[in-house]
Order: sequence, then structure tokens, then C-alpha cells
Amino acid sequence: MESMAGSLRFTGNADADDLLNNNFLALFIGMLLDQQFPIERAFLGPHQLAQRLGFDLEPSDLARLPIEDLVRFFSEKPALHRFPKSMAERTHALCQYLIDYYGGNPQDVWADLSDAAELHQRLLSLPGFGEKKAQIFIALLAKRFQVTPDGWEQFAGHYAGVGFHSVADLDSPEALSQLRKQRTKARKAK
Repeated sequence: MESMAGSLRFTGNADADDLLNNNFLALFIGMLLDQQFPIERAFLGPHQLAQRLGFDLEPSDLARLPIEDLVRFFSEKPALHRFPKSMAERTHALCQYLIDYYGGNPQDVWADLSDAAELHQRLLSLPGFGEKKAQIFIALLAKRFQVTPDGWEQFAGHYAGVGFHSVADLDSPEALSQLRKQRTKARKAK
């Protein structure tokens, strides 16, 4: 299944947005970092990591790095996440998994799919991906990259809907503001 450059625009840094839209490893890393951390900082992280490394984000290059070096890059001030060691380890594991199962090509995770059920299973197999991340990533691929395997809406759950539910809905800083308002409203309703 072909995909095209995405339409994410919310980090506050045009170069970071471009990286997310054109480098699927960056997109996966941003998704990993989007946990107990502000969403725009999570998705800015791949760009900051590439700058610190001094080379493009490629699974083979990151997997070859000694884990302690990757932890150091994640931990430099400002840290790429509030849990830099564990996120560096997850990133390293993700890159190794992409090499082992997809020849180091992140886009192959959604290549040659029979349907969204298969994509869902593939995402759940990735290090650091659980049900919620898999749902959001399916919506993200569909809404921002036109990767729409049969049944994607079912597997994306409420993230498939119109509105501001996740990173899949962020095409501008204003959309991020709307997402924050919606999340605040939902928390108050609990």
C-alpha cells in the first residue's frame, strides 16, 4: 500500500514537521515518545535526535549505536523525554525490530496488507506499541498519509472520527490547541 508525504503541522518547528511527514522512522519515534509527555515535544523529539546524532534517522544506523550512546543522546539537555533511558531503549528495540522483520524499512509495516486487521497486528508487534498507540497510528496513517487499508476506521476506533482526538488530527498549531481543549473538557467530565 503506497503512502505519500504527510500533512502534520503542529510542533512549532517547520523542519521537525517536515521530518515527521517524510521519514517514517521519525514518525514511529514520535509515537513512541508520545507517552506522559507533551505531544508537540514528543513529536519534536525525532528532529532533535537527528540534530544531536548528526545524521538522518535510519533504523540500521540507530540499531548499530551502542545503547549507552543512544541513552546519552536522549538525555542531553533538554532531554528528549521525561524518561530518556527507557525511551532510548524502546527506540533502539524498535529499530532492531524494523531491521529484523521489515528489512529496516519502516514503510514496509503497512506494505502488502490484506486489510486493517493485519496492520493492527503488525503495529501491536512493534516494541512500545499497545492497543491505544496502534489505534492512533492507524488513524494517523489514514488521515495524514492516505494509507487506508480496508476496515481502518474499525481498528482506529474513535480516533477515526472527525474532531480532535489525537496526533492524527493535527494539521496546524490551532488544531493542537483544539485537541488540548477537548482533552481538558474530557478530564473535567470524569
